[in-house]
Amino acid sequence: MSVSWSGFTGDQVASLTQGASFFAEPGERDCPACGERRLRAYFTAPANARRPTLVSYVWCSACSKFVGTRAKHPGGLVFSDPLAVLPEAERRDLERSLTGFLAHLDRLWDEGVLPQTFAA
Repeated sequence: MSVSWSGFTGDQVASLTQGASFFAEPGERDCPACGERRLRAYFTAPANARRPTLVSYVWCSACSKFVGTRAKHPGGLVFSDPLAVLPEAERRDLERSLTGFLAHLDRLWDEGVLPQTFAA
């Protein structure tokens, strides 16, 4: 069965910025859309970006809402990235489909590989 993803509303995205950051508390949290404690996040720093860039994916595995953002990579922020070990072509294939990519990230959460660890 294929999951149909949709975006969070503007107010829901704004609520994601309240409270402790995912860097400080990387575990699951309550989803602003459905209230379930199934909100998850994944961060990556693309090697081919022109400037230091941080890409984030935040999604709810209960109600299938998500948001993805690009921002300046905070100086000194170091984090684990379980996808960094994938060959470039395999990672590109994985990222080609949002549904497949988020399903893969969900599996990593369920297997205990995610959440990531962060250090400043």
